[in-house]
Amino acid sequence: MKFISAIIKPFKLDEVREALSEIGVTGMTVTEVKGFGRQKGHTELYRGAEYVVDFLPKIKIEVAVGDDLKEQCLEAISRTANTGKVGDGKMFVFDLEEVVRIRTGETGVDAV
Repeated sequence: MKFISAIIKPFKLDEVREALSEIGVTGMTVTEVKGFGRQKGHTELYRGAEYVVDFLPKIKIEVAVGDDLKEQCLEAISRTANTGKVGDGKMFVFDLEEVVRIRTGETGVDAV
């Protein structure tokens, strides 16, 4: 099993969610996060004063999938979250040793 964590732009969330649902991803965790990568934030003007916005708002999507869905998930996220501009985000893939559904005690892919 794999654990995929993707950091994307907030306005792309609905598109990514729909694309993942279409390929059979049954659940995900979504968190509002802040951060920066190569774009290093930006400056804004507020009431005549310029200030630096270091941490930009992002969305973190986490999904646990079987090995057979890994490539489809990465492709779906990449395709739908891509705007072609700096700050589109990143995806991280981790090996997932075990999953246990608390309610039923199911383990492995059945628990996902």
